[in-house]
Amino acid sequence: MADSSANDPAPQDDAEPEASERAPRRSLTPRTKLILLVALVVVLLAAGAWYLRHRTYGRYFQETDDATIMADAVAISPKVNGYVQQVLVADNQDVVAGQPLVTIDARDYQAQVAQARAQIAQAEAGVENARASISEQDAAIAQAEAQLAAARSKAAHDAAEVARYTPLAATGAESRQQLAQLRLAAQQSADQVRESAASLEMQRRRVAGINAQVRQAQAQAEGGRAQLASAGVNLGATQLKAPIAGRIGNKTVNVGQFVQAGTRLMSLVPLDKIYVVANFKETQLALMRPGQPARIAVDALGGTEIDGRVASVSPGTGAQFSILPPQNATGNFTKIVQRVPVRITIDATPAARRLLVPGLSVTVTVDTRSAKNDLEHIKEQQEQLERKAR
Repeated sequence: MADSSANDPAPQDDAEPEASERAPRRSLTPRTKLILLVALVVVLLAAGAWYLRHRTYGRYFQETDDATIMADAVAISPKVNGYVQQVLVADNQDVVAGQPLVTIDARDYQAQVAQARAQIAQAEAGVENARASISEQDAAIAQAEAQLAAARSKAAHDAAEVARYTPLAATGAESRQQLAQLRLAAQQSADQVRESAASLEMQRRRVAGINAQVRQAQAQAEGGRAQLASAGVNLGATQLKAPIAGRIGNKTVNVGQFVQAGTRLMSLVPLDKIYVVANFKETQLALMRPGQPARIAVDALGGTEIDGRVASVSPGTGAQFSILPPQNATGNFTKIVQRVPVRITIDATPAARRLLVPGLSVTVTVDTRSAKNDLEHIKEQQEQLERKAR
């Protein structure tokens, strides 16, 4: 019979260690503690140095990468209509002030100039003709005055004869028939005097009408001169010239093209007058003043920095000058930090300026240390006002 103990499981002599037991921690060596202490001191010193630099230096430097190189480009547009006869420049060509750019067919405007000159000549001829008529009228007036004088002389003689024959006819020394004939002649002479006087007055009044014709012809001549000046301006406008020095860009005009007055043909960019528009946050403007120095990092030059200076600060945020400015009084309001455009002049070498064109992105840093005492001064003034108000 087999022993029943043979089937019993063998007793476990070695028990597994409890899960709660852990390996004993190693204590830090003095060398490690010293390294950690030195590192902590270095970190604290670095943080203190950074904070001190920030308080005394770094916080006065305001930086933004929302900045672009700009230029006041001039749109070249014709003043008159016509077909383009010549295009004298090419894209990206540098031009000087007064250089011809485009020529428009001038034949129509030359004809207008000739027409205005003919009108002036006609009016001047009218003036001369009227002045000649005045000379003739002066002669006619002199003739009428002579006729009036002769009529008055004859009327006086006839009246004297009537006066002499009247007493003779009354005594019978002369016939009454003779006296009647003398009286009739005297009456006719008096009528002739009145007629001559009226004719003289008419001749004199005719001079005023001729003078009016002279003034009318002179006015027509002045109108012709004004038309000639206008036609001359239009004729001169058939050749478009560069108003400033710069570089041609975005040229859209070709020979044979019909252009309308006011149509943009090309743009002229004054690269010697470029500037930067940097959009700073409103929280960065407290100490920003015109004249403060700036550093401009240009992406196109591999981050090379050039000097600049704050020229002016915009009188409003960019949103205020948009087509639809925000109306915070309507709807729900969410406060958003606004940006204000600041104009920065560029002080760059000619070699660098040749690479700077409008539209390039830059990063601008402005040194505002020159105004670091302004905030304290403003606070003092405000406190004084509050004390007075109390």
